[in-house]
Amino acid sequence: MAEQQWRLMGWDTFEGSAYPLTEHEDEEAAIGASRERLHALEISQPSEISGGQTGIQDQVFIIRPDGSRYRFQCDCPICNRPK
Repeated sequence: MAEQQWRLMGWDTFEGSAYPLTEHEDEEAAIGASRERLHALEISQPSEISGGQTGIQDQVFIIRPDGSRYRFQCDCPICNRPK
């Protein structure tokens, strides 16, 4: 893919290690994919067991084309269910 891609990186909170996810043409696509990834994590690592995004559930980071990154946090009801 092109050098100016937006990339997603997963962070395994339990193991303390990063893993690559996907690449996207722009930030909007990266945000959409991040939201989908967090929804999938809520199914595979439910907040009731993992503690959610404040517990040991994996995290998702968006890496900008310049290499800087930020943690994506979804504010939807799926990702913010009570623990």
